[in-house]
Amino acid sequence: MTINETQDELISDFELFDDWESKYEFIIDLGKQFPPLEEQYKTEDNIIKGCQSRVWLNAYMEEGLLKFEADSDAIIVRGLVSMLVKVLSGHTPEEIAKADVYFMERVGLHQHLAQTRSNGLAAMLKQMKAYGFAYQAKSVNA
Repeated sequence: MTINETQDELISDFELFDDWESKYEFIIDLGKQFPPLEEQYKTEDNIIKGCQSRVWLNAYMEEGLLKFEADSDAIIVRGLVSMLVKVLSGHTPEEIAKADVYFMERVGLHQHLAQTRSNGLAAMLKQMKAYGFAYQAKSVNA
């Protein structure tokens, strides 16, 4: 599935709910279902700067695809980062670096999250795209 197809699927999921209370519950459920990050990856180097909660992001290459694993100590943030992982993980570094990540705006996350959560979500996306650029540069220079 492409990055945009996954985003469109998430947008459709959000459209099933009439109010933001239900949408928050959906995000929390995503966080509860998201597999935890192994303790060995919960290091200072993997913490995303700019998040109010602690968020760890581990990135690695597998068969030419950039994969992400993440976790947070806040359940709603686990749900938010799980959506980003679902959208971006398993694509080439170039696809990730160039991706137009629009689902957050389309479902209204920025308008309905506290400013600190919204800033944290932007920091998560920025870090994931930075990994895309970094791994893309590594493959060009290899």
